[in-house]
Amino acid sequence: MGYRTRTFYTEKQRALMWERYLLGDTLHDIGRMFNRHHGSIRTIIERTGGIRPLSRKRAAIALSELEREEISRGLSSHLSIREIARRLKRAASSISREIKRNGGLGNYRATHADQAAWERAKRPKSCKLILNKDLAYVVAQKLKRHWSPEQIAGWLGRTYSDEEMHVSHETIYKTLYIQTRGALKKELQQYLRTKRAIRRSRHATLKNKGLGKIVDAIPISERPAEIEDRAIPGHWEGDLIQGSKNSFIATLVERHSRYVMLAKITDKRTATVIKALIKQAKKLPTELYKTLTWDRGSELANHKEFTIATNIQVYFCDPSSPWQRGSNENTNRLLRQYFPKGTDLSVHNQQKLSQVARQLNERPRKTLNYESPVERFNQCVASTD
Repeated sequence: MGYRTRTFYTEKQRALMWERYLLGDTLHDIGRMFNRHHGSIRTIIERTGGIRPLSRKRAAIALSELEREEISRGLSSHLSIREIARRLKRAASSISREIKRNGGLGNYRATHADQAAWERAKRPKSCKLILNKDLAYVVAQKLKRHWSPEQIAGWLGRTYSDEEMHVSHETIYKTLYIQTRGALKKELQQYLRTKRAIRRSRHATLKNKGLGKIVDAIPISERPAEIEDRAIPGHWEGDLIQGSKNSFIATLVERHSRYVMLAKITDKRTATVIKALIKQAKKLPTELYKTLTWDRGSELANHKEFTIATNIQVYFCDPSSPWQRGSNENTNRLLRQYFPKGTDLSVHNQQKLSQVARQLNERPRKTLNYESPVERFNQCVASTD
């Protein structure tokens, strides 16, 4: 019968481990650095939910290990407390308290005193969400509505004047991932967009997808400059998200308000997609749908047909440049919370898509100063009446 031996890492190794993890290295990559199995790396990373623990540091005013050694030597030499304090340039009362709390004149030991000081210094501060149950309840309810921690934090700051009802998004993340805090249930992690059990680095590698060619495509470089600053509403970005069994959803985002529309499509043939986009365009006033920026996917090969039917000009991104339609890319990532990769998207009807779009449009957005897209879009609608 075999026995599993416990793997130990030095403080320097742990520091390097966290450094590589936060730079986006995989657990397998990190494990290979130490010639260890990735499982031993995961054990350490999962302990704090993928959030690097703060390094403990001795307070500047605290007694050092060397000073405690001097106290021990002084007591062995029968020096008075005042003399020891004078040599260390410390207050006699500080030295007296140090000796009393660590065994007294006859039993003081520097090593034991220093270890005890480190233990006493832990005194973890209670999490704000533990101390404020009302705040924790509000945060939990918003998480269940699929709001992100950043959206919750921004909305709280905008809604409540009482700072006791304010909390940073980082505190919410830490409370979710570090379950020893106990303020938010682990089950709430399922409402986060990524649904990860541990926090991943923002530097983790993302793979780019290939792009096709479009005949007579008008490049984004010819798009009017007034569109770039997002000050004028009515300019949209679009794309498809794909699921299993060749299922797709068409996604549209208005650049000024980040307002989202979703369209059910049965396949990605250009005739199917163009028909769905024309139908969506006719739901809006012409003042609020002037241009559309799209990726170079073949689904918009008949873009001229769309422009003739709607009088909406289509512009195409440069190859391998999804950042040129950044609002839509960000929205597609948010949509994966509702439509995970590898799932069949054809099972969702238009009513379900509209419900998801409504939820996204009602979320406060940092880029809108924590207004929601629907608030901003309704202001645009009102201005056209």
